[in-house]
Amino acid sequence: MACGTSTHCDGEDSDDPQGAPDCRRRWARRGTGDSLGPPPRTDLPPRMSTTLAPAHPLRHPLTGGLAWAGPDLTPDAGLLPIPAAAAGELEAIAALLADNPLPVPSLDARDFALDACRALMTEARRLLEDGPGFAIIDRLPVDRVGREVATALYWLLASLVARPVAQKWDGTMVYGVRDLGRPPGNGVRPDVTNAEQNFHVDNSYNICPPDVVGLLCLQTAREGGVSGLVSFAAAHNAMRARHPGLAPRLWRPFIFDRQREHAPGDVMTHRAPIFELRDGRMLGRISRFQIVNGHALAGEPLDAEGEAALEAFNAILEDPALRFDFHFQPGQIQLVNNRALGHKRTGFTDWPEPERRRHLVRLWLRDRGRPFYNG
Repeated sequence: MACGTSTHCDGEDSDDPQGAPDCRRRWARRGTGDSLGPPPRTDLPPRMSTTLAPAHPLRHPLTGGLAWAGPDLTPDAGLLPIPAAAAGELEAIAALLADNPLPVPSLDARDFALDACRALMTEARRLLEDGPGFAIIDRLPVDRVGREVATALYWLLASLVARPVAQKWDGTMVYGVRDLGRPPGNGVRPDVTNAEQNFHVDNSYNICPPDVVGLLCLQTAREGGVSGLVSFAAAHNAMRARHPGLAPRLWRPFIFDRQREHAPGDVMTHRAPIFELRDGRMLGRISRFQIVNGHALAGEPLDAEGEAALEAFNAILEDPALRFDFHFQPGQIQLVNNRALGHKRTGFTDWPEPERRRHLVRLWLRDRGRPFYNG
């Protein structure tokens, strides 16, 4: 069942035998007058079933193109230069849009000649799905075509990978990533601050997180802001090896702060495991920041096992032996498999001039469900 047609949380349709029963019951109560009676106890996460599929990641290490360690990747891993034919198509579209402006979300790739670009983005999608789980399109001529047209070209290219979807409850489709000068907290997303991030999944606290996260770099910071990626498959393998007693806790629910991105009066938290299986593939969702805030908002302290598992796993994600760091350049498009890799950036110091301040443009892509924020 697609996430857009289900009344349950993202974990219900997975192959994971545990699932997230608290989450399913909470969403099932919506619109039913709480006819199911009192909410279930949530102070003790339900134990994982002892019946695991033979190939379950808790039984065997994960392998394949998505299970990499950073030092094993070449410096140009995932890099896809825009070939001449695709650059010609983009130049023609840039000239057309300069004379015929449209709001970016109104643009449809089917209205333009994009055969070479489609081949480029088909290769990008292969990298996203089969490994290494990310692609860096190099690069759009931002200085020549301008930021608005570059954003439009980025939208068209990204839409050849998957459908853009809303990034906020109000329906925002194109999201500017800039430091707004406020500290991160409930209602203030870390991506609009200059604080260092933990490795995370975008929209980890939603029913249907995006499958792919896109970022277009328009301007870099004066100092810092280094991008980092880590393979969840490799990190899960390390968790099994280093903390076998804690690894199963990652497959049981945690409480995530929904960042006030919901209808007025709706529940402010979402319950989901960090790992689940769908169609035989392990999917991750993690944000230490949102988990800590979520348990505080719910008034339910994180259990000792959950706290130990979360701390151990976050330490693994930061292990230099696993992570892959790189510098994002103006005009480049970064596409990341949002459920197979964690991503982050370091803290940064910006330029004093407003026009030189760090500026990225983010898109969320997901073909499942509907384009609504909640899928």
